Amino acid sequence: MKKIKAVFIDRDGTLNYEKEYVYKIDDFELLPGAIEALKLLTDSNTKIYIITNQAGIARGYFTEEQFHELTRYMISYFEKMECKIEDVLYCPHHPDGVVPEYTQKCLCRKPNTKLIEDVIETEGFDVNEIALIGDKDTDIEAGLKLGLTTYLVLTGYGREYQDDTRADYIKPDILSAVKHLLEIR
Repeated sequence: MKKIKAVFIDRDGTLNYEKEYVYKIDDFELLPGAIEALKLLTDSNTKIYIITNQAGIARGYFTEEQFHELTRYMISYFEKMECKIEDVLYCPHHPDGVVPEYTQKCLCRKPNTKLIEDVIETEGFDVNEIALIGDKDTDIEAGLKLGLTTYLVLTGYGREYQDDTRADYIKPDILSAVKHLLEIR
């Protein structure tokens, strides 16, 4: 296996506890081991991209600005913990939304791959150098469409998908996934 140079990590259910439509700072609570996992990746010079579907914007549960406010808080916290995040990629769309400008089928909502493809093109990554970690089948399917190494974590919704997943690896949480990813290089 080639050295993994970048990891795309789902947010809700993978890095933080899954609570329906997390957009308030008070509701954002990291899962055990999340900071340690991010630090291991940072210390190994692996680029970290957080990738998240945010249908709550299209559904009118919160605004894009509220999403950005939480994102700024999260990135600031990660920086204080010496974890380097390259970017937070998000899709605000959903075909069943109520906010007209976000109510659509799109190419960026996982399991679609436009957000990942844009990074691959910009950074010149080889798909064999990228892993994706997530708790839903949509995460895994996005990774598989591009030929990435995929990890299903059993936090969040992961247990619901573990019996039928096509993920390359199933791990209990993000820390276990990252440790495995770094070991198998």
